[in-house]
Amino acid sequence: MVLHAQIGGRNSFEFLHVPVAARMGGLGGVNVSLADHDVNFFFSNPALNGDTLAQMASANCQFFVGDISHTAVAYAHDMNDIGMMTFGVQHMGYGAIESFDDTGASLGTIDASETAISVSKSHQVGSYRLGATVKGVFSNLAGYRSSAIALDLGGVFIHPAKRFIAGIVLKNIGFVLSDYSATADTRLPFDVQAGVTFKPEHMPLRFSVTAFNLVTPDATYDDPTDELDDASAVKRVLNHVNFGAEVLFHRNVNALIGYNFLNHQTLKLAEGGGGGAGVTLGLVIRIKAFELVVSRVGYVAGQATYAFTLTGNMQKLLKRV
Repeated sequence: MVLHAQIGGRNSFEFLHVPVAARMGGLGGVNVSLADHDVNFFFSNPALNGDTLAQMASANCQFFVGDISHTAVAYAHDMNDIGMMTFGVQHMGYGAIESFDDTGASLGTIDASETAISVSKSHQVGSYRLGATVKGVFSNLAGYRSSAIALDLGGVFIHPAKRFIAGIVLKNIGFVLSDYSATADTRLPFDVQAGVTFKPEHMPLRFSVTAFNLVTPDATYDDPTDELDDASAVKRVLNHVNFGAEVLFHRNVNALIGYNFLNHQTLKLAEGGGGGAGVTLGLVIRIKAFELVVSRVGYVAGQATYAFTLTGNMQKLLKRV
C-alpha cells in the first residue's frame, strides 16, 4: 500500500519562501532585482537595501485561510562606521489546530508557528552592491521543535545610466541546530534565484523577470494520483519563472501585477481550471511620510489571500513629534 499524506514539500522551514511584504506578493511572490525604496526586499535579496533606506521601518501582515497569518517587521539603520544594516522578524502562525487520537477522539487543540530573526548587511562598490543576511530560524509544530542557522548571500548590478538592475541570491545556506525528533530529516529550503528589473525609457511601466528553484531542475508539480501528468519542456522551464510588472501612474501611486506559473499549476482545480491561481495584484499609495501597499494573491476563482504593508521613515516621523 502506498500512502500520500500530501503533495510537495521537500524541505522544512518552507515558510521562508512565503513573500514577506505586500509588494513582493503583488509582483508574483519572487523578486531579487527590484531596488525601489522598499526595506522589506532584503528578505528576498540582502543586496537590495542601499543607503537611501536608512531609518525606514515597515510592518507587514498577510491573512490566509482560517486563522493562519504571516506577519513581519523590518528596519534599516546606518550604523556609521559599520555601514547599512537591516533587521527583520517574520512569523508564521498556523492558529489552533484540533488534534485527534487513532480512534478519532478529540485531544483538544495544538499550536503551531515558525519564526525567523534576520540581521543583514549590504555594501556598494560602484555599480555593484553585495549583501549578506544571517537568520535564526525556529519552528514549533505541536510541541515538536526545530531550529537552524541560515545565510543569504546576494548581489545586484545597477546600471549607471539605464533603469536596469540584475540580481542573484543564494538563499538559506546553513545547518540545522536541533531536529524535530531523533528520526526527523530536517533540511533548510536552499535555493538559487536570479532576475532582472528594467523600465523602458518612454513607458510608465517597469518589468521584472525572476528565475527560482534553480537548484531543482525539475520543479514540476507532480500529482501522484495522475499517471498522465507529464509536463512538456516549455512547462518545465516556465515552472522556474516569475513575471511581475508595475504600472507607474504617479510617483505616489503604482499598480502591481504578477504571474507565477508554478503556483498556477499547483493551485488550479482539476475540474474547474486555473481561475485566478498564480495571478497577483497590488496597489502602492504614498501619503507624505507613509507608504501603504495592498496586494491580492489568487488561488482559484473567488479565493485569495490579502497582504498589507505600512512603511514609514522614522527619522521624518520623529521630527514631527
